[in-house]
This record gives sequence, structure tokens and C-alpha cells, in this order.
Amino acid sequence: MITPGTILMGKDTLRPQCFQLEDDPYPNAWMSVKHNLSPYELEKELTTAGWTFFYMANAIRATAFGFDRAKRVHTALERLITNTKHQKHNCLQIDDVATYSFLGMPYVSISAHPRHIQRGAVLYGHAPDESLGGCAKEKKQW
Repeated sequence: MITPGTILMGKDTLRPQCFQLEDDPYPNAWMSVKHNLSPYELEKELTTAGWTFFYMANAIRATAFGFDRAKRVHTALERLITNTKHQKHNCLQIDDVATYSFLGMPYVSISAHPRHIQRGAVLYGHAPDESLGGCAKEKKQW
């Protein structure tokens, strides 16, 4: 189940090794990132390895109605992911998941912030030709 703090990423997104993906697929072939670091620790690891995890200031929100909770969440996530991809970002961080009811019709509202991970500090800058490294604690390259 999706919870606040979950980071979703396109399955084919280039990423350092500390960004391992969970097996559970989400809409549009996006996967959740598994990590056991706090947001601060994660940023520090990525920066040390030469990666930047951009945080976009404008939150996005999606709502979906229906009686099947799983379908509601799936539909709302699909809308968020489509919006994120439209903005040309490759990650999404869930801020809040709330369930409501309007005239007896249940709905879910999910808010999130688009994120973008890339090697280098210039947003949408081209990565150098060198091989892509992992996080600071992992000296492996992939």
C-alpha cells in the first residue's frame, strides 16, 4: 500500500545502486524505491556520489472516486505519474494519502511532489560520459 514518504520512480530511470526498486509495480511501469535512510541521509549519500535528487516546489494532487479502494488508489497514482511525466520528471514522492466520502461515494486524494534524479547538479543537464556510480557507501559501479 502507498504511504506518505514513498518514492516512486520510472522502472527504466538511471539511478545509483542505493536506489533499489521494490518488486510491486505501480501504474505506468513505475516502482517504489526501497531504502532505509532518512530524507536527509538519502540526499547526503546521493550528493556524495555525484547525483542530485531535485525536489520540485509545487505539489500535485489527484483524486479518484469508486468503491474499490485498490482501484481508487491505482487511478489516483496513474494521474500523478502522468502529471509528473508530463513535467519531464522521473520520480515522485508521496506526501499524503487521504480517504473521504462525498454523498456516500468514497474517494481518495493523494498529494505528492515531483522529483527528478540525475547525475550532476544542473537540472536536465547531460551526464558525463563516465560510468554511473552508486552511493557513497557502495563502491560498486553499474
